[in-house]
Amino acid sequence: MTTHKPVLIIGGAGFVGALAARTLRKLHPKLPIAIGGRNLEKAEAVAKEIGNAEAVVIDLNRKDLGVAANKGFSAIAMFVYDDTLNALHYAQTNAVPYLSVSTGIQEIGPEIALYAHKANAPFLMGSSWLGGAASLAVVHFARQFETVDSIEITALLDEHDMGGPAAEADFTRLTMMSSTLGLESGKWHWKPSGEQGRSVTSVDGRQVPGLSYAPFDVFSLPVTTGAETVLFDFALGETASRHRGEHFSTEITIAISGKRKDGTEGRSRYEFVHPEGQAPVTALAVALAVERLVGLDGKAAPAPGLYFAEMLVEADHAIKRFKEFGASIKQAA
Repeated sequence: MTTHKPVLIIGGAGFVGALAARTLRKLHPKLPIAIGGRNLEKAEAVAKEIGNAEAVVIDLNRKDLGVAANKGFSAIAMFVYDDTLNALHYAQTNAVPYLSVSTGIQEIGPEIALYAHKANAPFLMGSSWLGGAASLAVVHFARQFETVDSIEITALLDEHDMGGPAAEADFTRLTMMSSTLGLESGKWHWKPSGEQGRSVTSVDGRQVPGLSYAPFDVFSLPVTTGAETVLFDFALGETASRHRGEHFSTEITIAISGKRKDGTEGRSRYEFVHPEGQAPVTALAVALAVERLVGLDGKAAPAPGLYFAEMLVEADHAIKRFKEFGASIKQAA
């Protein structure tokens, strides 16, 4: 068996980062993992829990991250917003595959510029919805179509499912824009966000006020599927399960229009629901991405390049895994 260097999870002591570490451990019991963060005590607690892991203090104000020069990693998964870009700089300088889930569409320019000058290792831009889960589901269901004309995604995040302080800060930062990007009839344009977005329909039929939003799915999926309209609307509110008095869930609804494989034209809807909320979905999406970046699935690791989740992770395999980890993914009535 190939011996891998540790996978470094920066923010691995946080709510979703720690769950990603646990998920990666479940998928790969012998993989060494490094839990990175500012607080050594918290990182050590997670490392001790998952086993075969170590705690690493990370200083994002330093280009070497404060890590010893002889310390090596097989991949870096970034769960916190890095306004210095030092983690990406470190990854590319040391030819380490890198994945980030906290960058907004309005913030991607500096990352692309840094990568263009270095490009020494794969960089997975993981700020699609829930680490790429929505896009992977779209690609899976789009295979029922000969051609795809439009994709409409709505996401309902429960108010009780924000996660930790870092996730809340990301939400505030990423949704504060007055306009958002969308593709309609083959033309890119900025449109007002805020409450002027379409309302989001929960899986139980309730209408929840939402806002237009543009995670990376919006500009990745047109290339992946050929769709000339890709829209994304988001709502923070009560999910169907909590409305029934149960635990909050997370909901993604997908509508695909186009020409189906049977020759008919039409629009089909699909629902992706996880009964434990967004964290296990994001954690698994990141774990699957790391698995592919490092070549833990037995296939050759990808060459240096810019990637989205659906470019690296096989969609049908991902859907199978999401279901194994508790998600309900199906065509709606």
